[in-house]
Amino acid sequence: MLRVSELAFLDWERVSLEVAAGEALCIQGASGSGKSLLLRAVADLIPHEGEAYFEGKACSEFSPTEWRRLVSFLAAEALWWEDYVRDHFLGKVDAARLERLGLDPACLDWEVSRLSMGERQRLGLLRMLDQEPRVLLLDEPTSNLDERTSEAVEVLLLEYIEKRGACAVWVTHDGEQAKRIGKRVFRMKGKRLIESRRDEV
Repeated sequence: MLRVSELAFLDWERVSLEVAAGEALCIQGASGSGKSLLLRAVADLIPHEGEAYFEGKACSEFSPTEWRRLVSFLAAEALWWEDYVRDHFLGKVDAARLERLGLDPACLDWEVSRLSMGERQRLGLLRMLDQEPRVLLLDEPTSNLDERTSEAVEVLLLEYIEKRGACAVWVTHDGEQAKRIGKRVFRMKGKRLIESRRDEV
């Protein structure tokens, strides 16, 4: 569903890969190795060379708004631009999803400034899913969460990927999470993206 062809940013080596419908691919690497930049390049948020394709159609053939709705980037720290949480969602928020992630439904009426980092991360995730993307570019989506809540996020995302026929590129520092989530695992090292063997994760 997602194909990246000869994608290049800054002085990193060109990246080519494919992620099939229903697949989550994990990327690991040291801080500063380029993982987040790679996701941003695929999302067309930073200057780059090469091309990304969704179901065979090039990013350059979509408007920026169309591309970023289908191919959605979730930063480790979600951005907020309105004062209240509810104003960041397109429509009615699924109360069951809130509860699954341990969120009080009343939080939709809170000011964003009241939210903890973990609450912001979970609500940012739900805000992304609210747009029903087909490709999820996830930058450490559980980095601010405890083990139990991380597991709930993993289950919710994997269910979404399976049911929607979506796919994901999931950046994580957690080797055990990469083994659980990733059908394939890659590592950013020396400005290159290298596929890892399962016993190397």
